[in-house]
Amino acid sequence: MLSIKPFEKPIYVMRPLLPEIGSFIDKMRQVWDSGWLTNRGPQHQQLEESLKRVLKIPHVSLFNNGTIAMIVACQSLRLSGEVITTPFTFPATPHVLSWNGIKPTFCDIDPITMNIDPARIESLITPQTTAILAVHVFGTPCDVIKIQEMADRYGLKVVYDAAHAFGVEINGRGIGEFGDASMFSFHATKLFHTAEGGAVAVKNDQLKTRIDLLQNFGIKNEEEVIMPGINGKMNELQAAMGLAVLDYIEEERGKRQKLFKAYCRFLEGVNGISICDNNGKNKEDGIKKSYQYFVIRIDENKFGKSRDEVYEMFKKFNVFTRKYFYPLCSDYACYSQLPSSRESNLPVAHKVVKEVLCLPFYGGLGIDDVERICMILKSFQSSIKVNAVVSS
Repeated sequence: MLSIKPFEKPIYVMRPLLPEIGSFIDKMRQVWDSGWLTNRGPQHQQLEESLKRVLKIPHVSLFNNGTIAMIVACQSLRLSGEVITTPFTFPATPHVLSWNGIKPTFCDIDPITMNIDPARIESLITPQTTAILAVHVFGTPCDVIKIQEMADRYGLKVVYDAAHAFGVEINGRGIGEFGDASMFSFHATKLFHTAEGGAVAVKNDQLKTRIDLLQNFGIKNEEEVIMPGINGKMNELQAAMGLAVLDYIEEERGKRQKLFKAYCRFLEGVNGISICDNNGKNKEDGIKKSYQYFVIRIDENKFGKSRDEVYEMFKKFNVFTRKYFYPLCSDYACYSQLPSSRESNLPVAHKVVKEVLCLPFYGGLGIDDVERICMILKSFQSSIKVNAVVSS
């Protein structure tokens, strides 16, 4: 009987990338010296310019969080009626539509990339449809060409939820260049973060101006308020954290690339375990990865255990994975009564949501930790008996 000791300390699915404390303190001193805490101060302005270069996008507007950023993006494009989106995403994606008085229409997903399936979009378009809201799931780019072709054919806007896609490129083009607007999340769990925060990327000068007005109460100047805006501004403390973190992004990405390769090596040939590569089925397209998550899919019939069983069994070894995204948004009480939410309309999504598991993945993880996690996972197969030996 195989005995594997649990980790002494919890191994979580993600840990935030923290800069050297000294570099953050230096940024804080700049904030203190300026006495400027919010309303687009020096840190905010510097981060906005830096992200335009890093993300290769013409215009970026910083926000206090990604959800408000997406709400404003939809408002800036004057979306209404119905918007086609994916059920396999974080709750914020359909919620931003509801907050804009828009009815989400759920479209099934591609069985490989797990992104919205462009082949299924057309049948969902009605006279009330104004846009497609697609998600680059786990940083895997959507089929941006087919989605844009569909949008152009029917006169629809395209908005991308790029929460997982920081730094992703397609043939050298930043992922934020595609569609009418893209939202990036800068939550603490993301590769790049500002503790909390987000951004909207656009190509159009006038749209950038409208977004900046909407995020600041619609205030044009001291005496003019020209539209009903909201308070979505990123403050100087968040921006300072972002500037400090930005210096460590490429180092972190390099560490994660090594961990990704290690996971692939240790899980090679394990029956019933498939690795979700961020390149998906478009490896020929020259995609630069985000390395946001390491994701596997578990085929219960081949592996001998279900995803849910594996999720619970890992806890006995002090390893905390995540069933990301579970359940489907279409199954939430607030959306389950929509016609597009019927399970018969979303067969692929209902299969995928029972298989996907995110494993621990962050730069502070060691290769030996990855090997041990993989050993634990392989021990769960029905043909192997294992004891979790609790450390004294």
